[in-house]
Amino acid sequence: MKKPSWFQNVYSYLLSAQQWYMHTPERSLDEAYQAALMIQAIEQEYFDGQKIPYQSQRYGSSVMNYLNSELNKFLKTVRMRLTEFNISRSWFNNSNSTSLITAKTNGAVIIKDARTSQARHYSQEVLEKLTFIDKVVGKYVDRASEPTNLPTPASSSLVTLEKVDTDDNPQNLSAPRLVKKQESKAEETSILPRSILSTLNRLKIELDPKSEEEVVQKFRSSQVRTITSIRLILLFIIVPFLTFQLSKNLLISPIIDRWRNTDQANIFLNYEMEERALQEMQKFEERLKFNQFLNGFPQLSPEALEAQTKEEVNKIAQQFRRESTNAVKNVFADLCALIAFSWLIVTSKREIAILKDFIDQVVYGLSDSAKAFIIILFTDIFVGFHSPHGWEVILSGISRHLGLPENHSFIFLFIATFPVILDTIFKYWIFRYLNRISPSAVATYRNMNE
Repeated sequence: MKKPSWFQNVYSYLLSAQQWYMHTPERSLDEAYQAALMIQAIEQEYFDGQKIPYQSQRYGSSVMNYLNSELNKFLKTVRMRLTEFNISRSWFNNSNSTSLITAKTNGAVIIKDARTSQARHYSQEVLEKLTFIDKVVGKYVDRASEPTNLPTPASSSLVTLEKVDTDDNPQNLSAPRLVKKQESKAEETSILPRSILSTLNRLKIELDPKSEEEVVQKFRSSQVRTITSIRLILLFIIVPFLTFQLSKNLLISPIIDRWRNTDQANIFLNYEMEERALQEMQKFEERLKFNQFLNGFPQLSPEALEAQTKEEVNKIAQQFRRESTNAVKNVFADLCALIAFSWLIVTSKREIAILKDFIDQVVYGLSDSAKAFIIILFTDIFVGFHSPHGWEVILSGISRHLGLPENHSFIFLFIATFPVILDTIFKYWIFRYLNRISPSAVATYRNMNE
């Protein structure tokens, strides 16, 4: 078998490089579109879909500096990739209409017509991506004057285009108009594709001696963010729990015990306690009769039976008196714990923003299968088929903790409405938010659900 010649090997490498270069417009537009999606995700996550301001009362200066730095990074990516998109496309338009696309078949070189390769840049998908990018980036035209690595003519050309498309109708955007707007400016900027310049810049950063310090600084910032987030989570758990226990045992118990220690105090806080006490007394009387018949004891006299029953009733009364007193203590202790938790939230706004960013990074770092698994787990627990039994146990426990009667009508109404509302919120969140951030996770979730 004849080995390929040196010329054929070189030609195959050149062919691969040409094909990579021919896909530069698509690659650049996709990167700009992904950067615009990230900007929209920040808007929806932190500012309810509104424009990202320089300062906000909801977040501290550190958080806003971080969000603005992320915004500037994505805006820079959009500008660079759109400029690269227009330069590469204008280069293709200025080339010969019969661009050479070569292939090697049995050592022979074949030349094909490539006019059809130009048509995909004017497809509906490209126009939709450009419209979406203009809609998102058009809000930040005033930030285009910030220093970037792009030359000034290209930046000003892009800003002018964004103003026109935003002020007019974004739906009327057309590819030929876009090419005409950028074509002359792009030719004045550079004769090399922006991908080559960005690659050189990346190599420059990697060879820079200060890059190691930047990596260490980023690691330390990430470490501080992780420690702050974990500490805040522990505070959210420990502070309310300690406040509940200390206030109940040291402050509330002496006052309630003195107030409830009198004979005039009600033994039962609600009718359900009284019914439970009656059931225990009936069980005691039935147990006496059962032991009498089982062991053959002589029948108790009415006086002895009354004395034993009275003694048991006193024990039951003391038991329910302690339960009622403990329920009253729980109410005031819960109020103290709620005040401590609210104070912690008010005084930790900056830490809460850091915690939110930490959770976002942890969640986004999971695989699509892990995200889908967590979503299915939570939805099945809280809104699944067996969730009504869990909600009934939780509501019954809360009622007994606070000394309230178990209102079965309210419990059944809650179970019939709240899981449905929660399920609607889950589905809306998946449709509105997760479907844009991680479409593959949504597809995995649907496949696992089916």
